[in-house]
Amino acid sequence: MSCPYKSGYVTLLIAVFYCDISLFTAQTDYAPYFYDNGPNSNNGNMALLNLSEDTPKGTQIYVLNGTDPEGQPVKYGMTFEPGSKEYFHVHPKSGTVTLIEELNRESYVCYEPQFQTTPSIVDVPENTTSGSSIYKVQAVDRDTGSGGSVTYFLQSSEPSTKFAIDHHSGVLRIKPGETLDYEKSRTHFITVVAKDGGGIYKGKQQVMSSSATLTINVIDTQDTPPVFVGTPYFGYVYEVSSPGSEIFTVFAKDGDMDNPNPIIHSIESGADGVFAINKTSGCITLKVYPAELRREIFNIKVKASEVSPEGKLLDFAVTTVTIRVVDLNNHPPTFFGENGPQNVFELTMYEHPPEGEFLRGLKITVNDSDQGSNAKFHLRLVGPGHMLRVVPQTVLNEAQVTILVEDSAAMDFEKSQFLTFKLLAVEIDTPERFSATADIIIHLLDTNDNAPKFSSDFYIARIPENSPGGSSVVSVTASDPDSGLWGVVKYSIYGSGADLFLIQPDSGIICTQPWASLDTEVKSKYNFYVKAEDTEGKYSLAEVFVTIMDLNDHSPAFNENSLEKTMVIGAPVKIEAIDEDAEEPNNVIEYSIMKSDPDDIFNIDADTGEIKLKPYIKSMDIIQNISSNKDCTWSVVVQAKDRGSPSFSTTKVVKIDITETQLKGPLTSFLLKSRENPMQFLGLVSGVIIIMVFVTVFISTVIYVRNVKSNKILPSRRIIRRKRKPWRQDDFHQPFREECCGVKFRNEDLEIPTADNINCNNNVKGCFHRTPPSPPDAPVMPPPLPSHFRHGDREWTVPTVSASVASKTKKRSDRCKDNPVNTALVSELKLRLEQKNMANRY
Repeated sequence: MSCPYKSGYVTLLIAVFYCDISLFTAQTDYAPYFYDNGPNSNNGNMALLNLSEDTPKGTQIYVLNGTDPEGQPVKYGMTFEPGSKEYFHVHPKSGTVTLIEELNRESYVCYEPQFQTTPSIVDVPENTTSGSSIYKVQAVDRDTGSGGSVTYFLQSSEPSTKFAIDHHSGVLRIKPGETLDYEKSRTHFITVVAKDGGGIYKGKQQVMSSSATLTINVIDTQDTPPVFVGTPYFGYVYEVSSPGSEIFTVFAKDGDMDNPNPIIHSIESGADGVFAINKTSGCITLKVYPAELRREIFNIKVKASEVSPEGKLLDFAVTTVTIRVVDLNNHPPTFFGENGPQNVFELTMYEHPPEGEFLRGLKITVNDSDQGSNAKFHLRLVGPGHMLRVVPQTVLNEAQVTILVEDSAAMDFEKSQFLTFKLLAVEIDTPERFSATADIIIHLLDTNDNAPKFSSDFYIARIPENSPGGSSVVSVTASDPDSGLWGVVKYSIYGSGADLFLIQPDSGIICTQPWASLDTEVKSKYNFYVKAEDTEGKYSLAEVFVTIMDLNDHSPAFNENSLEKTMVIGAPVKIEAIDEDAEEPNNVIEYSIMKSDPDDIFNIDADTGEIKLKPYIKSMDIIQNISSNKDCTWSVVVQAKDRGSPSFSTTKVVKIDITETQLKGPLTSFLLKSRENPMQFLGLVSGVIIIMVFVTVFISTVIYVRNVKSNKILPSRRIIRRKRKPWRQDDFHQPFREECCGVKFRNEDLEIPTADNINCNNNVKGCFHRTPPSPPDAPVMPPPLPSHFRHGDREWTVPTVSASVASKTKKRSDRCKDNPVNTALVSELKLRLEQKNMANRY
């Protein structure tokens, strides 16, 4: 432990004190303890004391101070390590410590705490009361001062320990409120940690500690009563029993298993003097003949008591033994066949019999010769699954046994070729529960109850294109668990995609037809069905998916239309090649310029095939300075190469005519580009034509609608008539009235047609819906001359109405009837004339 020395001083002290009664004479005693007044105090536990080594002998250096929890007086004392010099003396009552020897600092060393008795095993009776001290742990630290003081702690591995330790004295106790129980836990392990008071060691403040494991064995004590084993107890007296017959034996043992006491048995009550018990073995016997028993049931109280070594009765336990008086059951159930008792029955039958059918080949009878309840028993069939069921299930004396099929699917030859069942007959109400067993062995015969089954629902195969005819594609497998010829499988294929393939009927190997030619570019995927069929036509299907793997078997081919190009400076030209392989990278093309004259004039895009002039070539002057070719036409050797393995390539000569255009603008650029792609230009022209047609149709539709509206006759509406003005001399009257189809036309009294004849067709009678015309008026004076009248002109005369007018009107009316078209035109003209006259008048 650390040695907290200072120059010229020595720190030392291991001080203990003791009570005037022994610490270990009474388990309920609590140890006294020192007061801890700190390192700078001159009284207390003397845990840390600095003392100069030149202190003269006889000097009083400290006063020990402590107390006892029970209030008893304490005495002080001091112990030293055996063989060492005693430097101090303590007064037993006052605790005064006096130096009796000279000190020498150089004679001290540092020590760790050490347990004096480790490992320790402590035996503690389980009935030790809580709070009792059971052991004292002692550790010694030969350091001085605080480095030599020792305190104790518990470090238990159990979740909640039942023990506690005094930190100063090391006394180990059972915690208050805790008890030990041998039947629950026989051993406890605790770890005691001893720590010193700490000090300076090698320039650092350190605390030294040690630990020791303490094993506490719990000793069993007599605290558990006897225990009866196998309860409840039932015994029987039969008609053949006699005095002295053993009816039942009870068994009891001491509950304290580690140190059991002997057990004796006795009958407390209920025996009525007709039963006795062996006190040592617990065997109950009959004392009289069964005929002398007056009851059918006896409930006997049996007592089991522990006996101490001194012969004193200790704890006891009581149980009940029920004894029933019954008739003798001396015949077990027995199974019979056609020839007598039999315990093995065999049957051969086909698999999967109908459910509910009974097994006709089995003739089984069961019998119990006893009477009453002794002859009543259960029948039960024990075997794999729930395939069969036995009837009846309860039998009295005798019955014919019938086995019914309950699960036909489970009786499968492919799963098991024979089935074994146990037929049990067990008595119901007898204490003996006599029983009998018989084996039922069923040999199954196979039927064709399974269709072939493929190893997979579908098969996926890949085969390279151009594979020769007869190449293997995939092998399919199907199995039929049926036996014999029923298990033979034949294969066939069908489906729209099966034309190029054939299958070997026995092995299931699918190959291509001898004449088949597989080409990915023509068709890359096929699917069809394969059929597995047994000899009776039961079959199953699986689907086969075949993918034709593309091979690089085509070279790129240039579009011949793109081998002659006109290039405008600043615009690219594009060449195009096509690879007829179906998949990448076989059909991916890379373009390159193999040769051109001069070499450093063109660039080509490896992916798109666009050929451009070098960026520095911006005019024809530069081109003519580079080359002596004055016609500005170059032949460029271009290669198109695919990315397949192996790779194929094609080389063509592209003639490029270079020109310089003076046109500017986006349309010019578009037209130049359209030369490389005529379809683009054709699409533009088609779009323009479609737009023009649409505009034309729209304009025509608008004009048509407008014309229709302008030519439409005014809608029918009722117009208020103007009152007839009085006849005046200056009024102009029609010199005659004309009637056509019964209608009179008069300027002074114009009728507007109604909805009944919206076009005012004069061929329709009554179209004006007005009253008949009044008779003709007498002649009146002619109207005044118009403003443009010239003197000397002939004056108007008003003719009278004569028959000639009517005759003329009738003739016109007939003409209207004869020609409807003319009539309609005349009516229309008249209507417009009247409308015009009205407008002029108003």
